[in-house]
Amino acid sequence: MLLRLALAVSLLLSALTPAVAGTPWWEPVARPAQDSQINVTGEPFRGTDGQGRVRGLVDAHNHLMTGEAFGGRLICGGVFADGGAPQALQDCPEHHPAGLGAIFEAIVTSDFDGHDPVGWPTFRDWPSYKTVSHQQNYYAWLERAWRGGQRVLVTDLTSNAELCVIYPFKDRPCDEMTSVRLQAKRTYELQDFVDRVFGGPGKGWFRVVTSAEQARSVVEQGKLAVVLGIETSELFGCRQLLDLPLCGKADIDRGLDEVYALGVRSAFLCHKFDNALCGVRFDSGVQGGVLNAGQFLRTGTWWTTEQCKGPQQDNPIGFAGPNALIPATVVAPSYDPAKRCNVRGLTALGEYAAQGMMRRHMMIEVDHMSVKAAGRTLELAAAARYPGVLSSHSWMDAQWTEQVYRLGGFVAGYENDADGYVVQAAATEALRRKYDVGLGFGSDFNGVGSHPSPRTGVTYPFRSYPDGPLVDRQRTGERVWDINTDGGAHIGLLPDWVEQVRQLGGDRLVTDMLGGAESYLRTWSGAQRWAP
Repeated sequence: MLLRLALAVSLLLSALTPAVAGTPWWEPVARPAQDSQINVTGEPFRGTDGQGRVRGLVDAHNHLMTGEAFGGRLICGGVFADGGAPQALQDCPEHHPAGLGAIFEAIVTSDFDGHDPVGWPTFRDWPSYKTVSHQQNYYAWLERAWRGGQRVLVTDLTSNAELCVIYPFKDRPCDEMTSVRLQAKRTYELQDFVDRVFGGPGKGWFRVVTSAEQARSVVEQGKLAVVLGIETSELFGCRQLLDLPLCGKADIDRGLDEVYALGVRSAFLCHKFDNALCGVRFDSGVQGGVLNAGQFLRTGTWWTTEQCKGPQQDNPIGFAGPNALIPATVVAPSYDPAKRCNVRGLTALGEYAAQGMMRRHMMIEVDHMSVKAAGRTLELAAAARYPGVLSSHSWMDAQWTEQVYRLGGFVAGYENDADGYVVQAAATEALRRKYDVGLGFGSDFNGVGSHPSPRTGVTYPFRSYPDGPLVDRQRTGERVWDINTDGGAHIGLLPDWVEQVRQLGGDRLVTDMLGGAESYLRTWSGAQRWAP
């Protein structure tokens, strides 16, 4: 009986195998019954050129799993689900029935009119290029970006404890490192999910990598190399309270060892709030004022400025008060416009953390560091001849760019409107030629940032430059997205945005962008080879 059963199973598997075996490597075999379309056709490019260089776009700054951060209810909708888009892409309960419960989105975007909370199948109002509280990284949309030429993705595990505390809707703890662990776990679960969709372990296009050699192999296969990074305000609990550090060297060593074991290979030492490791590069406008108040609530200190000592400057500070977040009795500081730099630089603990990252061959993100902190970090890296320095999304004073290139580091511009990205890229073109480097971009999807606004000029379908797959308008359910009218609504529209950049900046600029994967991997390889 058992023999007959085994034979029957064997015959059944044999009958099924030809259909699976006949499926091209880049096509799924078990996508959920109801799901987003991709609308990119043709084999993704793979391999290396005659000089052994990989090619591909690099998104150096994204946040795949922010839906797990900030208490779990700030970003609505999931990155993947066994039930596909209808299950994953749902709005938060408090946004129903008319979107008026989307408090955070209303404050950040100044849009208090609400929105249609229905996702699948209509997606009338979200995601959009303006949204800050809806999922923009659904796996099928990311798949579209990969098919359109992206080969390296850095996903930064992120959270902010104070924002979590303030925001009234949450279903999990606010501790940032707890959130980092969960987001790392979910990233590996996404890899397993994509593997199932594409036929089994190792068959999917989404590959988490922990070394430059692994990443290069993945890109050579035409797949997407995914690198884990961290962007939090209190790395390893290193908060400062009334100028006193709430962590020590032992906490830093334990933290670095733990996240390295999780697969993390890059990190920011500070983000948005001054902490025990370094001072931050300020935000401006209304957001700057809100963040300054948030820092006061979290640390007991406001941002403090001084005259800059060199040509590099921090951003001007946004309006500090009055602010609904702080008591009426608290007097917010006023700021001298001539004093643009944060008085806080890299602390002694920050230097210890940076050197600890070097010893572990991790890459150091200098975006979001104050001018004083970034300058000191670059000094430490130069003294040690350490190449593992990243600027991933235009949050570094651009005058540091040559210092980063000279070290062997990597620079990516923010995914601005195509016009802005082209202007930004033109400003560093001479340096790219001098140091023979490619160019990346940081999309910052689900990072509560801005995204490209609608801009006409793309004609569908188009072939991804120079000889990649054919790209048509992207459809999810009943909704069809068009970069001309929808802008950068989600990560799936990255190939469309690159086509806008090509039309404005020319083929040579996109060639530089396709050299981004090689340049990023060279920086990572240099960090791995480094010896004190």
